[in-house]
Amino acid sequence: MANVMCFMEGFNSGAVEDKFSSSSQGFESLEYGTEACKRSRDIYSLGSDYGFHPDESSLDNGFIVTKYDQEQQQQLSCSDFRLLDGVSFNVASPPIQAYFEEMVKLAGGIQDVIEPKKEKHVQFSFPALELLNNYRSGFKRLNGEGRIIEPRNDTANTEGATKKFSTEEIFRFAGEIFIQSSSQIVDGLSMVSHPFNLSFSGLSNEEIKDVELAGFLLASAEKVGCQEYDRAKRFLNQCDSLSSDTGTPVQRIVYYFSEALKEKIDRETGRFKSKGLERVQKVDIDEAIMSPNPATLACHQTMPFAQITQFAGIQAIIDNMAEASRVHIIDLGIMSGIQWAILMQALASRQEGPIELLKITAIGTTSKHLIEDTGRRLRSFAESMNLPFSFKIVMVSDILDLKENLFETDATEMVAVFSQFLLRSMIVVPDRLEALMRIIRKISPYIMVVIEVEANLNSPFFVSRFIEALFFYSAYFDCLEACMKRDNVNRVVTESRYFGEGIRNILAAEGNERKIRNVNIDVWRAFFARFGMLEADLSMSSHYQAKLLTEKFNCGSSCTLDMNGKCLIVGWKGTPLLSVSAWKFY
Repeated sequence: MANVMCFMEGFNSGAVEDKFSSSSQGFESLEYGTEACKRSRDIYSLGSDYGFHPDESSLDNGFIVTKYDQEQQQQLSCSDFRLLDGVSFNVASPPIQAYFEEMVKLAGGIQDVIEPKKEKHVQFSFPALELLNNYRSGFKRLNGEGRIIEPRNDTANTEGATKKFSTEEIFRFAGEIFIQSSSQIVDGLSMVSHPFNLSFSGLSNEEIKDVELAGFLLASAEKVGCQEYDRAKRFLNQCDSLSSDTGTPVQRIVYYFSEALKEKIDRETGRFKSKGLERVQKVDIDEAIMSPNPATLACHQTMPFAQITQFAGIQAIIDNMAEASRVHIIDLGIMSGIQWAILMQALASRQEGPIELLKITAIGTTSKHLIEDTGRRLRSFAESMNLPFSFKIVMVSDILDLKENLFETDATEMVAVFSQFLLRSMIVVPDRLEALMRIIRKISPYIMVVIEVEANLNSPFFVSRFIEALFFYSAYFDCLEACMKRDNVNRVVTESRYFGEGIRNILAAEGNERKIRNVNIDVWRAFFARFGMLEADLSMSSHYQAKLLTEKFNCGSSCTLDMNGKCLIVGWKGTPLLSVSAWKFY
């Protein structure tokens, strides 16, 4: 459930080197997208182990995509799909809602509103910005080829209506001004000459202020990247006085990015104490994701990404096991287990024949009691569906201790592996990641479904991480603006406890302390190829399922569904956020 929190703390910790293996530059070398990266090609060499060598065309944030077969889609009717959205099976069905409501009850309910903090209003002028001329590629997003769903702006079609710019567009606008600007020194700060008058750009007064605030953040990041910390602090002081964690999405983003930049400065200058680390240790992110809590449940219920990826992923399993009588699911990080309630309802209502047994094996290294709670909920749900069900937990203190025989697979079973935001959390512990993949290879499942974060947040270069994180989180903050009121307590908790900590870790931490190291699907493809994995097609049913889910959310019109090769990319207004892919072993 709470999959929207996918980019938080790692699954596992351990003192290991940052390099993926001794024979390669590892996952950290797989991030690309800036001129700085081009000047450091040796760092980005992947080596023969990966069989992947970036060239000029790949050193940006674009995607190699294939066009979606719209003609085939039109020729097929809804009755042709083995769908999850049948009369007795959909996200709003009574059984699924009962499962969800049980988790809400355990979480103590979902609260709605908090007392908003007083927002700050200060007059300011546009700062001089000197960054982004070397980072133009950071502003390239999906180009629309292979797109299944385009984002819609319903208000823009109304005659005379003023277009509301998205959060990403505000930062993109500020970045373009930043790139185009010439600068001069005024009172120790670099002040920008306006390339054009913002009042004629179609921006509202609030948006103009947001663009200017975004400019201060970009300027501070540039100075941090250049290690000009005194100058950076001046811009950060402006950010502090103008940002707010309860204001516009731009004000909220700047608030958390500013906090992260200040911590980075303290770390770099030796002023950093243990305060930051102590704060992180008080929040067990993995446990927070697994256990029902109001913030994560509210996000699952109101934001579309988790349910879209879950339904598309489960549909892929159903499509590949349509006639299997004994199904064995190996879940690499089970969380709440709501995805398996979805599968159970589908299996219980399928027409191909009765299911003899659904077996789920959950792998864990911590929080065994939470996995046991999930198992109890699933057993109860299976009983309500009259579905033969078995649940087993494989607990190991270290992934290196995982052995093939612990899964107790049977020759009569059809095995599927489901990985939801687990692999990215192990990039920081590459020996564990490789060990896990070797075990999966030995098991040789019929299908492996992988849901991951679609972002390049693993660069060794600070500015590259900053730009990518800025657009990635802008999309989430923009979505929250569309889905929840600004004073909604669950929104504030989500932004501070999860997004804020994620931003802090990406920007301020280095070495093994930097747990959040997401990479995109092209990187995973190169990695999976080493283990004999071939990408499988997601069926038309999975595509349709994803499209159907977007229509069930009030903000679903802003979701984008794109195809990157055979992989489904779920985004917000064109910014990629999550990926769903299916794999087979040869």
